[in-house]
Amino acid sequence: MAEKIIALIEDVLRVPRGTITEETKVDEVEEWDSLAHVAMIGELEEKLGIVIPLEASLEIGSVKELLEQCGKCAE
Repeated sequence: MAEKIIALIEDVLRVPRGTITEETKVDEVEEWDSLAHVAMIGELEEKLGIVIPLEASLEIGSVKELLEQCGKCAE
């Protein structure tokens, strides 16, 4: 599932495959602004059925944290 989520992030950010890893931090990617962040959360819900609460989504600062939230939502 992590691979699908990372691919979705790369699609939303419009960056080449392999640009984003589990260790990527939000502030390391120029394209990852607040608008892209909101779009990403929406795409996770629409395409993968993963719903992240708004408050939790605001705290995400890295791909690792995003994956952790996705895991919590799947429980």
